Amino acid sequence: MSRQENQMTLTFRCPKELDGLLPPPMPAALGLPAWFKAMPPQAFNPLQSQENDTVKRCPPFIDAMTCGFLIPLICDVKVENGEFTWDNDPPPGGAVSFARSPIGFHHSSQVTGTPLFDADRFLIKFHNLWTIEAPDGYSLLFTHPVNRFDLPFTTLTGLVDCDRYHDAWIHFPAHWHDANFSGVLPKGTPVAQCFPIKRENWVARTAAFTDEETQRVHDLTNDIYRETGVYRRQFRV
Repeated sequence: MSRQENQMTLTFRCPKELDGLLPPPMPAALGLPAWFKAMPPQAFNPLQSQENDTVKRCPPFIDAMTCGFLIPLICDVKVENGEFTWDNDPPPGGAVSFARSPIGFHHSSQVTGTPLFDADRFLIKFHNLWTIEAPDGYSLLFTHPVNRFDLPFTTLTGLVDCDRYHDAWIHFPAHWHDANFSGVLPKGTPVAQCFPIKRENWVARTAAFTDEETQRVHDLTNDIYRETGVYRRQFRV
């Protein structure tokens, strides 16, 4: 079976009135931020007095950022002195009504008892105008765009059974953690990343190393210390 024949599909749908107007979800591999593209693959480590690889050469760091799909902000949002404004005038809804603003808000009472609670602050909610259908047996994990510490908000994480729940919107609550941010979040800014997850039952098993496993750990650890790129060349899929 070819790689293309083995591909799974997520189906993103939007109201006909918005077709061609909304920025589409994109494979996360196409949405790497400018800072990642510009960063050097190596940097000087003064503690060791030598050049070391940066996270740009760390496969787990990169693979997490490029896995799944990014959900984009539907229009520019200006933030100034804690006030959010936008200039967006989508066409009126027809048979289906939809949110006309890029963001909404959650009252702080909804996170009472959590570290997110602040009596004087709302949580924002990014509106997503795409419904999402996953293959049978798959859920979608929605979370903050991976390793995007540059964004002034943190999207909350949630798991949705999108093989069954696919005829309604999924919006994304977020904590606006940078109270000093002033500027514009451009249309298309990733506000969430989603990962398909097959629903299966798992159990945890613990065990001590066998002699053979001890030798394997010893050998692999030594290989990693002696040369670079062992994981990338031998284990990365």
